[in-house]
Amino acid sequence: MYGECKNKYSTSLRMGGIMYRMSEDGHETALFGRLEKANIDSAAPLAVRMRPRNLDEFAGQSHFLGPDKLLRRMLEADRLSSLIFYGPPGVGKTSLARVIANYTKAKFHYLSAPAATVKDIRAVIAAARDRLAAAGARSVLFLDEIHRFNRAQQDVLLDDVEAGILILIGATTENPYFSINSPLISRSTVFRFEPLSEEEILWLLKAAIADGDRGLGKYDIAADENALKFLAVMCDGDARRALTALEVGILSQAARKGAEKIKFNLKVAKESIQQKAINYDGTGDTHYDLASALQKSMRGSDPDATVYWLARMITGGEDTRFIARRIAICATEDVGNADPMATVLASAAVTISEFVGLPEAQLVLAQAALYVACAPKSNASACAIWQANSDVAEQPTAAVPKHLKDSHYAAAKKAGFGTDYKYPHKFKDGFVAQEYLPAQVRKKYYKPKDAGFEKNIGRYLQRLESLIQESRTIEKNTEKKGS
Repeated sequence: MYGECKNKYSTSLRMGGIMYRMSEDGHETALFGRLEKANIDSAAPLAVRMRPRNLDEFAGQSHFLGPDKLLRRMLEADRLSSLIFYGPPGVGKTSLARVIANYTKAKFHYLSAPAATVKDIRAVIAAARDRLAAAGARSVLFLDEIHRFNRAQQDVLLDDVEAGILILIGATTENPYFSINSPLISRSTVFRFEPLSEEEILWLLKAAIADGDRGLGKYDIAADENALKFLAVMCDGDARRALTALEVGILSQAARKGAEKIKFNLKVAKESIQQKAINYDGTGDTHYDLASALQKSMRGSDPDATVYWLARMITGGEDTRFIARRIAICATEDVGNADPMATVLASAAVTISEFVGLPEAQLVLAQAALYVACAPKSNASACAIWQANSDVAEQPTAAVPKHLKDSHYAAAKKAGFGTDYKYPHKFKDGFVAQEYLPAQVRKKYYKPKDAGFEKNIGRYLQRLESLIQESRTIEKNTEKKGS
């Protein structure tokens, strides 16, 4: 981070673990020597000490960092453009930025968005412009948690990023398409980081045990494969959490046993990590992705997938009211009249889950979600209102026929409103053919599907349609006789 100075040094920054100050003439002077750096590094946690130093030591993200993939090509050609690293914690966003700093010939600067100011950014930009003008050397700014910058702060970067004066690498755990300015996104290449696989976590754990310089190699460790696999599963793709648990398990024994052999078994692993880490952001991508998975699984009639995604949301701490609303929406949109009981159960789930709260609320949510998943499906009701809404918004508005207008006041009767209305209950089967929709907008909006209870609705409407046709035939014959 940058700060004011009263002597000839105007700004300071941290790069590669060493504190520097930038003098007014653009030269950098180390404040801490290599010995001090070594002392500071030795106090760092295992996850920090084991950060990769080159691409060969980097685990994961092969979809954009593997051989012949885009980012590796950019690095090998030393034609780095501005980048946005997007993904959950502990998957290597900061580590890869540091690897890039070692790989590229550009000058590397680090800023943390929650602590940095616009003044700090302007200082980096000024230094980058001077360096480019004087020596033709480019500069990289790694801006951690870039989503914490507001729109105005992000706009400060636009011109210099577009002009190529500064190469920006922004890291964020939130969807950049929602949290970062569109102009900045258009000037950058977005790389989505995925959680590390169990195999990749295992590789990192074993590397940390074997490494005598940065890892735990100075200890005599007998690590059980099952214990390491347990950590790989429980960390849920977060390398930092796995390495921290390993360090806790090893150092807690080393403090007691001294030079004795340290056994890292399943019991120690369980005590070191406690419970599984659940990656869940109640307002970000995870929130919406899991809600989408739940609803699509119910719509797709897969009860097992339904209850799994429901469990993910509940365990992650999702608001039960939000979950109940998604179930209710699916019941009305995707089941509809194929099984009207689904809407009744969904409504009950909304009420009961809010009344009883967790943990009992999970029972009624599961019951309703599974019922919706297993119910026959029809979106005929939803399609009907969607099409009707579209016609109302885009087509000429139809007037209410006179016989359907309200006639409960004196002026209405004088105008003839409602006088020709036929009361269905006065006719056989409670039905009489009459115009309810003007001819210019008449359309079949509701088309029942041959599923569940909606089969009966379809048959009933077909019967009514037959009665309507019979009535029209009688009217035509009557008109012919009269003429």
